[in-house]
Amino acid sequence: MAKRDYYDVLGVAKNASADELKKAYRTKAKELHPDRNADNPDAEAQFKDANEAYEVLKDPEKKAAYDRYGHAAFDGGMGGGGRPGGSYGGGNQGDFSSAFSDVFDDLFGDMMGGRGGGRGRASRGADLRYNLRITLEDAYSGLQKTINVPTAVKCESCDGSGAEGGVEPTTCPTCSGMGKVRAQQGFFTVERTCPTCSGLGQIIKNPCKSCGGQGRTQKDRALSVNIPAGVETGTRIRLAGEGEAGMRGGPSGDLYIFIEVRKHELFEREDNNLFCRVPVAMATAALGGDIEVPTIDGGRSRVKIPAGSQSGRQMRLRSKGMPALRGGSHGDMFIELAVETPVNLTSKQKELLREFEDLSEDNNPESKTFFSSVKSFWDSMKG
Repeated sequence: MAKRDYYDVLGVAKNASADELKKAYRTKAKELHPDRNADNPDAEAQFKDANEAYEVLKDPEKKAAYDRYGHAAFDGGMGGGGRPGGSYGGGNQGDFSSAFSDVFDDLFGDMMGGRGGGRGRASRGADLRYNLRITLEDAYSGLQKTINVPTAVKCESCDGSGAEGGVEPTTCPTCSGMGKVRAQQGFFTVERTCPTCSGLGQIIKNPCKSCGGQGRTQKDRALSVNIPAGVETGTRIRLAGEGEAGMRGGPSGDLYIFIEVRKHELFEREDNNLFCRVPVAMATAALGGDIEVPTIDGGRSRVKIPAGSQSGRQMRLRSKGMPALRGGSHGDMFIELAVETPVNLTSKQKELLREFEDLSEDNNPESKTFFSSVKSFWDSMKG
């Protein structure tokens, strides 16, 4: 497939200035970077095309050759030509990352700490995770809770700079503040972490005694956290900037609070609905009656039990469940009846039950149906 015109790839005119080329490439790189296009399988190839185009057009000699001969200037067919990433006309040596490095700070300066030596000083702190266990009642009503988080905080002695007395670190002379050094190995350019500054881009001649040059110290922090009503196990709450302090004054990471709701002795939760198993006396289930059941808000609800109710029967109390996390409606509460067989009967009670059993031949329809099916099954097996 024919290669696209480099000017079309970047979306610029042939007479575009160096600043216009750089601006167009920066826009394309932001738009097509693979880390921002996980769901686009073509983004990586398009990103490489933009790199290749800018690698050629930013170089006056390569640009002149491309304007005259097009892609053939780098296919080996023209005198002195070569591929965009290699040498050209006996001049400068290039590599795939050189185009991207020109605008790397513009693209990710805010994440990596800015340009040059500032990048190391402003490295972002790590995100933290805090597991918080609460009761179902707390999840129903919401709460304000103070938690203690062990974390790295900005050193007060050096104000996060890592240098004694708060003196600004100096740019690393080995890597000129880039944090990385390049070495040529044959046809390839290898990029490694700078051995002098360990990739920070800066060196501290007199490290702070309190933090050892890190710009941060370990400390327990007390934070007030607002837990909204309706949370459930697995809910994640993000507190921006409350994570670890960054290295040498860099921005702090975030704190993520993961909620775990304890198991309740009365209620079981399913989404926003609650389920409660309620024992009912055999006589109440047979004759019908009223019972009181608890609700999650600490109140009581009176429920009418229809005569002849069986174990497992469910009854709904509308809007007595959990609130929706983002406000609005409540779920329902379901009562499941568990008809209870009496124990420790007196002689009189046993006598009355036997008399009742003798009179209740037609009062147990489920038993009658079941044993009729059993008899049919046995008869079929004999056949």
